[in-house]
Amino acid sequence: MISALAATQTVGYGVLYYAFSVILGPMSRDLGISNTTAAGALTVAVLVSGLLSIPVGRWLDARGGHALMTVGSVLGATAVLCWSQVQTAGQLYAAFVAIGIASAMVLYEPAFAVIVAVTSPARRAKALLAVTLVAGFASSIFIPLTGQLVARLEWRSALVVLAVLLAAVTVPLHGLSLRRTQPATDRAPHHTRPSPGRAFRDPTFWLLAATFVLHGAALAVIAVHLVLYLISLGHPATVAATLAGLLGLLSVTGRVVTTLSTRWLPMATIAGVIFVLQGAALSMLPVVGRQLAGAIGCLVLFGLGFGVASIATPAILLDRYGAGGYGTIAGTLAAPVLVARASAPLGGALVAAAAGYRLLVVVVAGACVVAGLLLLLVARLPTARQASHP
Repeated sequence: MISALAATQTVGYGVLYYAFSVILGPMSRDLGISNTTAAGALTVAVLVSGLLSIPVGRWLDARGGHALMTVGSVLGATAVLCWSQVQTAGQLYAAFVAIGIASAMVLYEPAFAVIVAVTSPARRAKALLAVTLVAGFASSIFIPLTGQLVARLEWRSALVVLAVLLAAVTVPLHGLSLRRTQPATDRAPHHTRPSPGRAFRDPTFWLLAATFVLHGAALAVIAVHLVLYLISLGHPATVAATLAGLLGLLSVTGRVVTTLSTRWLPMATIAGVIFVLQGAALSMLPVVGRQLAGAIGCLVLFGLGFGVASIATPAILLDRYGAGGYGTIAGTLAAPVLVARASAPLGGALVAAAAGYRLLVVVVAGACVVAGLLLLLVARLPTARQASHP
């Protein structure tokens, strides 16, 4: 099942998210709309996914992931097929509403909930790491693959191929490998078992929400604006794109280092330190980034934390609140984080237009540092389970 989820997450993220960056240019020209208008469709998809994360989490707690992820796979493939046939901006946005719904049903949040439900506490960290390690290569696989398809077939036919691939991989794997999975249960004694309601009344939960909103927004801004900023520092476009592409590969390394470090330190402490180091590295980019070696050094340190939140979030939530109600708790946390990721790049563009990229990078660096400090504070606070002991 873990192998199946690793495959479906890789293909799911590759088709439903990363392929868009390659399709954007030729699609915008063909539809006669601006790149900004077209890019708004992906923003809508992320917003829809965020808004649905709470009801999806409740479904996972009540019924498990089998039907949800199988139906979501069918919907995702159908939505991509519809995307390939759009003729207007309105039709494009409608297709991406469907893609947003499908994403909420099949990507990391439901996959993690299924893993939590079927693995023992001792095996969860390795299972989550295995899935995120493989899926971390989604951009490295699907961005060049989509580029080759577009070059050979044009963008509409490329999307048809990707829709067929998405259906062929995810529908049978979700349908078969998840058929015996059940919702998560918490084996802790009843009097020490936090319900979702008790988790939401815990002030630490909202500190976690603030942490991951700040960090998610910061990473979203960098993902969109890094290439343009590196070009403004004087690097050729090809070099800037190559440096930005390192973030995906470095995120895989960062996940391995983070997971191994949990042998000695709590996940919240490790992630908090990494977030602070990310902010420090990014703050140096305006100072040393005009030299290639300086830019590489800053981005290597920053990139090592690029994918840490994806494994830190479930680990911290499980440590503080247990497996019972995990889907609802994780879904509630994911909602504001996804909204922040969707809206932050636009806010970043406004800051860059008004005050320049230098200030934008400093603001993003500050957000990473604050997120790290908040997480270090969370690490020092008692968990809901500890607080509930008489």
